[in-house]
Amino acid sequence: MEIHEELKGLFPSTPDMTRRTFVVTSLSAGFALAVQPIQAQSVITTDTNGIVAGEVKIPVKEGDIPAYRAQPGKGNNFPTVLVVQEIFGVHEHIKDVCRRFAKEGYLAIAPEMYARQGDVSKMTNINEIIQKVVSKVPDAQVMSDLDAAVAWAKKNNGNTAKLAITGFCWGGRVVWLYAAHNPNLKAGVAWYGRLVGTTNELQPKNPIDLVKDLKAPVLGLYGGADTGIPNNTVEQMQKALKDTGKPSEIILYPDTPHGFYADYRPSYRKEQAEEGWKRLLEWIKKNGVA
Repeated sequence: MEIHEELKGLFPSTPDMTRRTFVVTSLSAGFALAVQPIQAQSVITTDTNGIVAGEVKIPVKEGDIPAYRAQPGKGNNFPTVLVVQEIFGVHEHIKDVCRRFAKEGYLAIAPEMYARQGDVSKMTNINEIIQKVVSKVPDAQVMSDLDAAVAWAKKNNGNTAKLAITGFCWGGRVVWLYAAHNPNLKAGVAWYGRLVGTTNELQPKNPIDLVKDLKAPVLGLYGGADTGIPNNTVEQMQKALKDTGKPSEIILYPDTPHGFYADYRPSYRKEQAEEGWKRLLEWIKKNGVA
């Protein structure tokens, strides 16, 4: 099952930008129902030996949003990585990614980006997730919530002068947007996030529209056999980056599907996932996040 965060970007616009109640007040356990059955034989489970990991609350304008945080068990002033969820919210895979970062010496934090719009963990249908929740999440809200996560990290042992961001699928697109948003970001790594597509009131810009505004170098990790993100759109982005002289780059893995880092899904490709993770660590360290 190959799953795409954007279904080629065909999200309807909605004026619901003034919601002040929180639908999600705590993170769900396990994996989202929409990704069942889990490919148990390939799932990576990172233990908590030597690290501190668990749910935290991030203050935002309207209240608190839940997030998952992992960091080394000893020390302080850790370089900080924002981890942006797939379309399925902050479920077990995203939590494990945070623990992987903690094992490398980072404070990693994954805020629940849909806290106001809906709980996707209990939804079984991808179209329901998109129509009822994801289509109603404004980019401006996402940027603000990520800023709030950075502020939380700064007060809780994070060195946000050394700040990186990574995200997957839906979150991969967000990486490009946040790299154009936050002047203090040092590096980004985007895993198979949409680059070109339809825009609307809540998602008014595509990553390719923001190339000139990038404030930090971004590494893109994409699959050459991703049917939802055509190779020609990746090539368009590569050309735009080259034309503007931005120090970003995109790796396109041949014959590799969307979601190749998602070890709990059939789309997982061990070799490409491990190579991509190695590239991620090298990229953020090279750009001052270590």
